[in-house]
Amino acid sequence: MAASPSVVPVTAVMPVLSSSGDFSNLREIKKQLLLIAGLTRERGLLHSSKWSAELAFSLPALPLSELQPPPPITEEDAQDMDAYTLAKAYFDVKEYDRAAHFLHGCNSKKAYFLYMYSRYLSGEKKKDDETVDSLGPLEKGQVKNEALRELRVELSKKHQARELDGFGLYLYGVVLRKLDLVKEAIDVFVEATHVLPLHWGAWLELCNLITDKEMLKFLSLPDTWMKEFFLAHIYTELQLIEEALQKYQNLIDVGFSKSSYIVSQIAVAYHNIRDIDKALSIFNELRKQDPYRIENMDTFSNLLYVRSMKSELSYLAHNLCEIDKYRVETCCVIGNYYSLRSQHEKAALYFQRALKLNPRYLGAWTLMGHEYMEMKNTSAAIQAYRHAIEVNKRDYRAWYGLGQTYEILKMPFYCLYYYRRAHQLRPNDSRMLVALGECYEKLNQLVEAKKCYWRAYAVGDVEKMALVKLAKLHEQLTESEQAAQCYIKYIQDIYSCGEIVEHLEESTAFRYLAQYYFKCKLWDEASTCAQKCCAFNDTREEGKALLRQILQLRNQGETPSTEMPAPFFLPASLSANNTPTRRVSPLNLSSVTP
Repeated sequence: MAASPSVVPVTAVMPVLSSSGDFSNLREIKKQLLLIAGLTRERGLLHSSKWSAELAFSLPALPLSELQPPPPITEEDAQDMDAYTLAKAYFDVKEYDRAAHFLHGCNSKKAYFLYMYSRYLSGEKKKDDETVDSLGPLEKGQVKNEALRELRVELSKKHQARELDGFGLYLYGVVLRKLDLVKEAIDVFVEATHVLPLHWGAWLELCNLITDKEMLKFLSLPDTWMKEFFLAHIYTELQLIEEALQKYQNLIDVGFSKSSYIVSQIAVAYHNIRDIDKALSIFNELRKQDPYRIENMDTFSNLLYVRSMKSELSYLAHNLCEIDKYRVETCCVIGNYYSLRSQHEKAALYFQRALKLNPRYLGAWTLMGHEYMEMKNTSAAIQAYRHAIEVNKRDYRAWYGLGQTYEILKMPFYCLYYYRRAHQLRPNDSRMLVALGECYEKLNQLVEAKKCYWRAYAVGDVEKMALVKLAKLHEQLTESEQAAQCYIKYIQDIYSCGEIVEHLEESTAFRYLAQYYFKCKLWDEASTCAQKCCAFNDTREEGKALLRQILQLRNQGETPSTEMPAPFFLPASLSANNTPTRRVSPLNLSSVTP
């Protein structure tokens, strides 16, 4: 094999589409994906290589005449070939120190990257071995990768001399992120995406550092089709699900309809907005398309858990065990299965196993926190949730879990802080708003509590509790008209949804309305509500007593009030499509059996 007399930069053999989101030439995109899959594999960047290969597979096959030859070998590559080949063999069997030893002094960019990357992974492996049995929070200065500072010094010199290629910049950014130099890391990752736009790993690392949409606006990103995949991913992470789904739909429309990655991301997006039926349907289709896939199956198991689908979760757990029992996702699925069976000690054990395989796996920390909460071990739960936040500060479940833990410990100021953080990440999630409202109520900040409950109702109350809590707050403040209005709206909502489910506060609402209309001398409305009270065990006697009082007053010739003290009323006949309040839509109560 003849060697080229001069160094050929990696980027010189990788053409990039110039216009943003230009997918007009899918054949060219496939060539680029196949090329970058090979280049990342040579450097041990296996996840990026797999991502590129999966995406390339979803596009039509190329004819022989259009297949690209491998990149030309430079003089430096030829000189380092023996050392690189030996070191790569050691690297592949995770003998990182050994690989770095034989690469020391190599000059080619590929060998130099593998040398630095081997040193980095060696430090990470040693750090993980030390922390694997620890459940304490990942505090700064506790256990560190000792190689990071040396790597930073060496890579910084290369960076200043402009000697780093796209892969070198990526590794430099990773080192900076690990040292908590976030601003510098973002700048380097952005530079890496400009130098080598096809490397998915750099985009993914950048995604992990962006905390909000405003931050995203100020990034100067390259105009390439890869940017569309990045934006779809970051929108999903930032809970901007509508924008994410639109991006993924656009990618499907331009030719990536067979991509299992895109299908799984869409399923995750629906999971994030709690559209459980849609997410389950997509995951089931994905399993048919790619039956041995393990990625995202822990998310699938979360959905099965929420729906209490024991047999399906059991089948999934057994199936993944047959494929690979020592994968993090498999351990999480088994943990969810035992949790659903209320075997919380076993569930926690499997989440711990997952963390021994990967101590920085976010989902396992959060789920283990939930299990410790079930076991009333608040101290361990707090440590697990803090681990999750250390891994990813955007994990609203960990912030929410910490809020719940401190609520159990009766520390409202602490739980208020954590619920606020969860709410910032999920501003339209009613559960966060209701939790915030309860905190404000305990702190006697009733105005703030009312705002939270009303906002929770406005964004779509998942648990149908916001209006009841708001009504009780109005009761407490002796705002009877507003309380009655909230109870009427609550009753309207639970009957209009069409679900035959038992709502614990239904009897409370009818009891209050019966008493309210009785005080207003609206006998027909009070009588109707009192009759509804008789259908519930806890209010039956009160309902009967009120009906007797109304009958007695009517027999004495007490006339009903003709004036309306409230801005609404319940009609005499609830079976008719009359309006129970001037501010809400028609309500038919008599046709529904509570």
